[in-house]
Amino acid sequence: MTRNHQSASQVRIRIIREGKPKDANLRALQTEYQERIKHFIDIRIEESPGVGRGTRSPRLKSRSRNPGWLEELRQSYKVLLDPSGREWTSEQFAEWLGERALRGTRELVFLVGGDKGFAPEVREQADLLLGLSRMTLTHDWACTLLLEQIYRGFAILRRFPYAK
Repeated sequence: MTRNHQSASQVRIRIIREGKPKDANLRALQTEYQERIKHFIDIRIEESPGVGRGTRSPRLKSRSRNPGWLEELRQSYKVLLDPSGREWTSEQFAEWLGERALRGTRELVFLVGGDKGFAPEVREQADLLLGLSRMTLTHDWACTLLLEQIYRGFAILRRFPYAK
């Protein structure tokens, strides 16, 4: 067992996204990648407590008016998906995942906002802005792509066969 394997297994990943995927095909893909990732690491996907700027849901609106939800994440390493964020190759992303584990990161939280983006206070709390593409992606597609890249990253770290 490699050092990366031992350390990475102690890291937990949480993805907090705004709402559930509307498209059944994307929902199925996200579930499939989540199950694949669970072979490597503990991962949870949570529907947003108002991570974005606005929402139509009354439940999420009340939570988004409460900035204290961000306080719950103060011990976590927060990665905000943003089109202007840092862009990496899959290999660079895998290396970053391994480094986070080696540095003792206990929880990585990826924040996937809705169509209105993120409120300034959320952006200010992020430890990293990560760009998946310069192209505009819906939050459903962004979450799906993120899950695929997390899986690919751990497959690279573990030298697990995965199509290129």
